[in-house]
Amino acid sequence: MKRSGWVLVLALVAGLLAPVPASAVVRSPEECAASLDCTGAEIDRMSMAERLEFLRLVQSGPAAGLGASDRWRNIEGVISFFRDRGLGAPGTWVSHVDAGILEGIERGVAIALGRSTDGFGNPGSVRWADYLTRLHRGELTDRGAHDRAWGEAEQTATDHGVAVAEREHGLRQTAVERRFFLFSEFYRWALRNRPAVLDLLLLHAALLNPVLVLRRVPFVDWFTDVRESTPSRKGCEMAYAYAQLDPVNGAFSTLDLLFAYVPELFEEFQATH
Repeated sequence: MKRSGWVLVLALVAGLLAPVPASAVVRSPEECAASLDCTGAEIDRMSMAERLEFLRLVQSGPAAGLGASDRWRNIEGVISFFRDRGLGAPGTWVSHVDAGILEGIERGVAIALGRSTDGFGNPGSVRWADYLTRLHRGELTDRGAHDRAWGEAEQTATDHGVAVAEREHGLRQTAVERRFFLFSEFYRWALRNRPAVLDLLLLHAALLNPVLVLRRVPFVDWFTDVRESTPSRKGCEMAYAYAQLDPVNGAFSTLDLLFAYVPELFEEFQATH
């Protein structure tokens, strides 16, 4: 064999023996939940069904030791909606945002457990670690304080996911995604501002549904319960239907969103409570 031939053979053999870059390794939801070190890029490559399994395993596994075995059921509802609608395929704007959220939760659990101090560049990681540490210490028994801490962590991780999608990958929301995203922003705002939500309902509930005036506290408790998947799932279905019809174009205030989304959500609440 000519020298050039041997060079080619040796190059091929060297390529086969070289280690596979970590970014190219595809790990299962079980492996990611056990290690708590899968990056947002790895999570982006998961299907929504795999992400749902991953999140559930994180909760039932490592997070359970921190008293958080059911603290992301609302996110389960959102991912279930994406899965059933065929939304959020790997590499899309929705996928990268969702991956940023899950990465923040995963690394937050790892940091809170003392396994690592590395947040993978996701500011939500530290926020989630703080939330989990306070939860574990019994400092978040007050509903308002709990929901505010949860909502701040979720908002920070979400903002990071948006930055990854738009700045690192040059992706932009579609018109429908932008209108749908308004609902998720409204939901996180409600978590962070429970007193304001109750005040708004006290002032305006009679215009939406007279019964809501009397039941606004249990309704808000239900709507913002992070341990329940039904409110977020139903909210996603409703918001996506509205987004496709484009009834919420342009600038929308918190009060506008309250009037747009709350009546139908309250009907769902009444049907089950």
